[in-house]
Amino acid sequence: MFLLFGFGTKQKVLGPGEVRTCPRCGNTTQWTRIRQFRQFSLFFVPVARWRRETLEVCGVCGTAVQV
Repeated sequence: MFLLFGFGTKQKVLGPGEVRTCPRCGNTTQWTRIRQFRQFSLFFVPVARWRRETLEVCGVCGTAVQV
């Protein structure tokens, strides 16, 4: 029997976020809003998703802040 499954963290871009000053790099830019979740798939079909978070990510250094 052949069983194909996958597990990982997925991200979906929701669009532009707020204009913020990054605590890591100090640049003031418009951040990108994303939704991040963990997913289990079976035969390339998502079966379960959990630990959903909405984050904003700095476009310069990639630092993420939970919204």
